[in-house]
This record gives sequence, C-alpha cells and structure tokens, in this order.
Amino acid sequence: MSQAAPRTGAQRAGKRAVAPHAADSHDTIRVLGARENNLKDISIEIPKRRLTVFTGVSGSGKSSLVFDTIAAESQRLINETYSAFVQGFMPSLARPEVDVLEGLTTAIIVDQQRMGADPRSTVGTATDANAMLRILFSRLGKPHIGPPSAYAFNVPSVRASGAITVERGGKKAVKATYERTGGMCTRCEGRGTVSDIDLTQLYDDSKSLAEGALTIPGYTTGGWNYRLYSESGLVDPDKPIRKYTKKELHGFLHHEPTRMKIAGINMTYEGLIPRIQKSFLAKDKEGMQPHIRAFVDRAVTFTTCPECDGTRLSEGARASKIKKVSIADACAMQISDLAEWVRGLEEPSVAPLLTALRDTLDSFVEIGLGYLSLDRPAGTLSGGEAQRVKMIRHLGSSLTDVTYVFDEPTIGLHPHDIQRVNDLLLRLRDKGNTVLVVEHKPETIAIADHVVDLGPGAGTGGGTVCFEGTVEALRAGGTITGRHLDDRSSVKDTVRTPTGTLEIRGASAHNLRDVDVDIPLGVLAVVTGVAGSGKSSLVHGSIPPGAEVVSVDQGAIRGSRRSNPATYTGLLEPIRKAFAKVNGVKPALFSANSEGACPTCNGAGVIYTDLAMMAGVATTCEDCEGKRFQASVLEYHLGGKNISEVLAMSVTEAEEFFGEGEARTPAAHKILDRLADVGLGYLSLGQPLTTLSGGERQRLKLATHMGDKGGIYVLDEPTTGLHLADVEQLLGLLDRLVDSGKSVIVVEHHQAVMAHADWIIDLGPGAGHDGGTIVFEGTPAKLVADRSTLTGEHLAAYVGA
Repeated sequence: MSQAAPRTGAQRAGKRAVAPHAADSHDTIRVLGARENNLKDISIEIPKRRLTVFTGVSGSGKSSLVFDTIAAESQRLINETYSAFVQGFMPSLARPEVDVLEGLTTAIIVDQQRMGADPRSTVGTATDANAMLRILFSRLGKPHIGPPSAYAFNVPSVRASGAITVERGGKKAVKATYERTGGMCTRCEGRGTVSDIDLTQLYDDSKSLAEGALTIPGYTTGGWNYRLYSESGLVDPDKPIRKYTKKELHGFLHHEPTRMKIAGINMTYEGLIPRIQKSFLAKDKEGMQPHIRAFVDRAVTFTTCPECDGTRLSEGARASKIKKVSIADACAMQISDLAEWVRGLEEPSVAPLLTALRDTLDSFVEIGLGYLSLDRPAGTLSGGEAQRVKMIRHLGSSLTDVTYVFDEPTIGLHPHDIQRVNDLLLRLRDKGNTVLVVEHKPETIAIADHVVDLGPGAGTGGGTVCFEGTVEALRAGGTITGRHLDDRSSVKDTVRTPTGTLEIRGASAHNLRDVDVDIPLGVLAVVTGVAGSGKSSLVHGSIPPGAEVVSVDQGAIRGSRRSNPATYTGLLEPIRKAFAKVNGVKPALFSANSEGACPTCNGAGVIYTDLAMMAGVATTCEDCEGKRFQASVLEYHLGGKNISEVLAMSVTEAEEFFGEGEARTPAAHKILDRLADVGLGYLSLGQPLTTLSGGERQRLKLATHMGDKGGIYVLDEPTTGLHLADVEQLLGLLDRLVDSGKSVIVVEHHQAVMAHADWIIDLGPGAGHDGGTIVFEGTPAKLVADRSTLTGEHLAAYVGA
C-alpha cells in the first residue's frame, strides 16, 4: 500500500484558507424558543467573544433571558458532568423553558447580591487578600507568634489535653496535649463589637412579675411569654425583681435553654436575654413593626470591643509587626495606601507572595475600590461595590473562552468611574471571553459590540426582542431605549425656596473631615460625588438624632423565603380579608404561612435543598406545583380568581382588579397605587423578595414608607435599575413628595436627577482619605457654570453646556 507524501506547510495553509476548521464555526450562542418567565417564545443569536449589552425597561425580560435561561442552562449542564455518585446528592436542576440552546460555554455570574452579612466576613476575607497577608505576617512578623491561623480573627485558639495517638513511620507516639493558635479576640469572638442590653428597658425592678414588671413588647401579664417565667418555678412571681438573689437573677436573665413542663405544657425555658437576642436581634429592623423597632433602638447598644479595640484580633496577633505595622493596621489602611506599603517590602523568600498580593491590591485600585479597607464588613458594601469586589477574582484569571454575565456593573458609580468598569469589561472580552451585560446606562451601552433591546413594556407587556444590532442602529431604531438613549435633561431655570435647614456640624463618620453643612429643607437636595467620597457617611451617619427622617436604602430586606411584595407592604392583609368575607371562611386559609399552606413545601412553593459546600438548589414543589396553597383553598374565588392567581398578578393588573367590580378593595388599591407610583408596576405580588435587585428593594421600601409621618425622606440612589424612560417617572414622584410638604435628600450619580435638583452638595475631591470634604454647594446651574469639580464637568457635558 503506497503512502501519501506529507503535505508542506504552504499546502496546509492553503487548505485552511479554502476550508475553515469545523471547530471555528461555533461562534454564536443560539437561543430558540425561550419562554422562561415572561419571555414570549423568543429566538436570538448572540456573538461569542464579543461584548453584548441587554437593555430594556425594568421587567422587560432581560434577566429572564440572560440569567434564568443562558446562565442557568450552562450551570445545569456543568452539574451533569459530575459523577453519578455526586449527582445523587444533588437535586436535578430544572431545564429552562427553551427549545434549543447551542454554543454555550461555562458561565461565570457576577451579580449584585449583597455579600453575607456575617460580622466576620470582610472585604479581605471575601477576596484572597487576607489569606495572603496572614501568610506574609506568619513569615516576616516580629515577634513570630505562629502559623497563618494565628493572625486569623475567625480562628479561635484551642488547647486540649488527653492522650492523642499519632502514627508516624510505623511508630506510635502518644501526645498529651493539642494546641492550635488562632487570632480571634476572645471577648468579641472576632466580631469587633459587643452588644449591651439595657436592663432598665426590659423590666421595672421595683415590681414583681405578677405586678407587670416586664416592659418588653409581647410580654404582657397573662400572655405565654409572661407565663414562661412566672409559672416556671425558677423565680418567685410575687417578689420584686430587685430583691432576687444573685442565683435567681442569673436564672431569670441568663439560664441555658432547658426543656421543662410549664403550665402543663412541655416548653423550653431560657433566660430573658438569650430569648430577646433570638426573637428580636436576629431579625431585620426594617421588617419589624414600629413599636418593636422602637423597643430595639431603646434597649440595645452596640459598642466597639474594649479588648481588641474593634480589630477582632487577639493581643498576640496585634503585637506581631512588619516595619512597625501590625496585620490589624494593614487591614485598617485604605487599600490604595496598603498597596504602596506592600510595594516597599523587599524580601526574596516571599517574592511570589508579594507579587500576587500587589496584583490583588492594584486590582482594587484599578476598579475604583481603592478607598475601601480590608477590614470593612462585607455586609456594609452596596450592591455595586459587592459586584466589583467579586470582579477582582476574575481580573487575573487565566480562563479564556468563558461567558461572563454581569448585572448592571455601573451601579453606584459616578460618571467619572464608569470608564474604569468599561475598560475592565473590554479587557475581559479581549482575552477571548463572551461578555453579557444587563445595563441601562448609555455610557456602557455605547461600548457594546452588539445590543439586544427587550420590551416593549414590562411584565406581560414585555418578553420580546424589539431590536438587535449595533449601537448606531439602536439610535436610529424606534424602540423606547433607542429614543431615550440620547435624552438630556436641562438644568432648572427656577428652583424652589427652602423652608428651613437641617444643620450638620462636625461630621466625622468614616472619611468625613469635620464637615459642617446646612441641607435645605422643603426642596429636592441631591448629594453627589465619586464613589467613596463620603456621601452615605454624611447622609446616613451624620444626620442629627431627633430629625423626623425616613431613610430608604438598598439594604437587603431580611425575611423568610416566603416574604414577597404582598406580605412586606401589608397588601396581603386586606386581600385575605376580602377573600374570607366573600367565601365565608377564615382569613388564615389565604396565607401561605398559615392554615392554607401546602403541607409538603410549607407554603414556599419550592423545596430547598442545602448542598453544604455548594450553592443550594430550589425545585418546584410537585404537590402544589408551585402554587403554595392546599388544593381545597384554591377552590375559593374572589372576582373569578383564586388566591394563587391573584398573587401571580403584576401590580398593574392587581390595581385594575381591586379597583372595581366584586373584588373592589380600597385598602389594597391604595397600597397598589403606591407600588405603581415608584415604578414597580411590573412586579408580581407573590415574587420572593430574595429575587429583587437592590433598586427594586429600595423602591419597595419607599412605597411602604410613603404613608409615614416623617418630614424628611433620604433616598440612596433611587435610579438604580431604572431604564432611561423610567427616570422621568421617578423625578415626577420626587416632585410630588416635595410638593406635598416633604423634604427630599437624594444620594445620586444620575445626571438627570442632578439637573432636576433645587440644591446640590458635592463631596470629594477624591475617594477615601482623598475625599470627605464639601467641594461645592449651590444650584445645579451654578455647578455647571463653575465646572470647578469632577461632577460639574460631567454635568456640564451632559446638559450640553
């Protein structure tokens, strides 16, 4: 058999030119027939190794396409690559509602979900920076105190004695003691703060329990909480508390949980203080009833740990230093300063470690987070800051040809900082990755290789692809996004006259430098400045106590997975009563947290499976098919709809439904009006709160607080997550609040809100210790005319001045 002559390089090159390799033809992600959530059977091709921006009004289906379809299917397929043994421990993820998904690559999701609010989770522990610093100090710190764990505030020191048999090289050795040196402060257990409960707010010690000594909400004489103590037999209910012996008082306040029979019922008895900590302090203050919130504010104080001075570290860890700097000092430094300090360390034995640490710290500075410190609690970061901290992990990644999925990466950024994030997105793309971005900001839409515009409306009015193509073609197109892309607000000709002032004197929270400022009342005042300049510190941390302030931030709304807009706003109460009245049954049947709940999923609609070290998974309950209620409850109707169908309605649909006919319910309609007012008309009433974005959470809080009596409203970036077209509606709402006699103070970066303000306070000039001073205060027109600050330059460019 004759052998073919080997081909020359020129022949091979010629062959490639004629017939491209089959592997090079997979250059798009093909989506056919996507129907997840509100998507209406859409089909689309997304180019790979390009930057694609998905835009459209809030609720148009962007997240359903990008996160719930493309990223979710990528995750499901990756899970299927695990061995059958591992998959046996994992519930199978449901395949998204889509006919065909081709060309997927591994998806890395970088979202705005807040990082864990555990006090021991910090910016340093959420990245590799703390781990590298601990190794550095364990090698170079003087005096040497032990391994890296000796510098870790989340590792306690352990000493155990007893016989431990250790086998080494066939020999057995018996050790009598075991030691592990950790860096945790023993007083605050690595939290940095200690909580003190004011006992005078819990009870009147001149009275006995029988005389009503307890002054805690829910502990009235005769109630179960009261009987737990008065009938336990451990304390005398007729003796005034101040006459208790030390043993009696300790049993009353600090007793360990103990099962016992009280009033003929098996109950758990525990001291008053741990009971209060579990029932009140473990809950989010936002979700508490006003009288309970007032009690917590009155009774509980959090103070810096006196032993470690808030550093969370043991005395040994604080004493070990490199060039007179301890690990506590290093973590407290502004990251940009820490990067300079690390650059000054020259030690050949740890050279690779120093290089890696420098790169990580430089990434913080590059992405605009150089003003943070490594000891900043992760739970205090805004959604945008949390997202950018997560980005740092991917900056130096060696991975290519993966799909990065970003959820509004420009959130919380001044126009000056947006360019940095744009550069990062382009760098990720240029490494050969597919970058998918859900975004509203024109500055980020402008850098896209490909734009997909969903809409035309929100909820059921959205879910279709209105446009796909280049940015230039989008501008020429007739979609809502295309029409509003070049919208520019003009600066007001006339501004409102203040009715008074809110005086702030000597503000020094965080990076503020002894700031004195008068914030005008009765007008729309906007506080602006680059990220980290001190805006939130001024507005949230420095307003004098006693001012009637309604503060609406983007913090997570803590609650169970069953919490939804209907339960959070109090809307469910009039709805349940209306159902009960029409059907002649108890209102409790129409609560997924009470008698009407599906017994299999306990009213959650889904079964949650905790996978320990991996992300937990939710699967739809097979008994109620996700409807959350027992089948018998769904037979009761109001206006032709059952309770599950009502909770599936959007706010806009429900507003119409409860406005007229048999279902007319004025109390429900009033709350729905407020929700529509703040731009949440597309939200469904039963959507879990855990699925809302930071901006949606804030607008939900605003709707809830709009009936409050406070005269001053403080809003933190209310345009977050809003489409360009929706910003006008928000400005109208802010105007209505001011015109109704309220004072509105807004922390904001959006130029349309700045232009619409009556008064602007600009902080800066930079971030962190380069900020903290007021660089301008006056009208928007004067800021544009002066152009004396970064904000002034960007606002002038925006309004075309």
